[in-house]
Amino acid sequence: MNKRIGTICLSLLFALFSALSSRAETTRVKPTVSAESAILIEANTGDVVFESNSRKVLPMASTTKIMTALVALENGNLDEKFSVPEEATDVEGSSVYLTAGETVTMRDLLYALMLESANDAATAIAFRIGGSVGGFASLMNEKAEELCLEDTHFTNPHGLDDPEHYTTAYDLCKLTCAAIENAEFEKIVSTLSADAFSCGTRRTLVNHNSLLRSLKGAIGVKTGFTKRSGRCLVSAVRRDCVLTVAVTLNDPNDWTDHKALHEYGQSQYQNIPLADPGKASVDIPVIGGETTRVRCSACDSLSAVLKSGQKVRITLEAPRFVPAPVRRGDALGKAVFTADGRIIGSVPLYAETDVRERNEKRTFFEKILEFLGKATG
Repeated sequence: MNKRIGTICLSLLFALFSALSSRAETTRVKPTVSAESAILIEANTGDVVFESNSRKVLPMASTTKIMTALVALENGNLDEKFSVPEEATDVEGSSVYLTAGETVTMRDLLYALMLESANDAATAIAFRIGGSVGGFASLMNEKAEELCLEDTHFTNPHGLDDPEHYTTAYDLCKLTCAAIENAEFEKIVSTLSADAFSCGTRRTLVNHNSLLRSLKGAIGVKTGFTKRSGRCLVSAVRRDCVLTVAVTLNDPNDWTDHKALHEYGQSQYQNIPLADPGKASVDIPVIGGETTRVRCSACDSLSAVLKSGQKVRITLEAPRFVPAPVRRGDALGKAVFTADGRIIGSVPLYAETDVRERNEKRTFFEKILEFLGKATG
């Protein structure tokens, strides 16, 4: 019965749905960066907003730990207590100075991993979840394959130099977009400082990502550096639902470049309200009812992130008529929103009132004839 009526009364619907066209195109100039490789993505749309050599295969240093954290969150118990293995205590590089046999939780280790970039925490995570560094690297590579990271390969959980440990800015950005979907991951990387390791020697952990303190809406995500990789940085910013994710590899001017990238990206997109309760309505004919029409309207709010200047088209999908009785709250159709031919959302249209069936004894064909007469009259 649900046949598409088509696009109707667009001018009326545009009045009923607020703010359906985004603001005029901004004049902000696209930035330049010092990075060997860079990319900026708007995560809601998947749009690549800026890129420079984004598919070039390069070392990733401690930005590796984004994958380490995601695999740990998906496979570990955050509050389980366990002992630090001896293998985790002699890893070179940044550290929170874990001791063999010390009691920790996965939550402790993840905060140490992402705030202090602790290689010993990364190794302890690897042994707990993968049984060894190699076993955990296999899990990392399985996750990379699941996320279709075609130019990425892991050999360790910390990012120390290895010729077989590499990624691209493009893949790292895809990974980060997936990781941010995990609420616990976002909470950790957005934390400025934390007191951890309450089971043993307490430590105050401080986030090394200065963008958290200097850029509106910054989420974090991860810094990285080795002599081979140069300065690597992954960052994300959310403002009014617009989520931009930036990656630079081998960038001597990364903090400044990321600020410029995010300001540019945020200026190009806008969160547009598409529907508000009661703001859209349509009358649908009713056969055999005490009234001949029922008004249906949206009860849900809906918004979408769109590129500035992008236009929204509304299509109403509803039955040509409905038989009585109709109950208040029945879903009788929907409004579908598209932009550039892509569906960006839809909301059901619900009956606002009951329509009771008429008591007269009439055949179905008599009801049809009566309806047609009223419709043409």
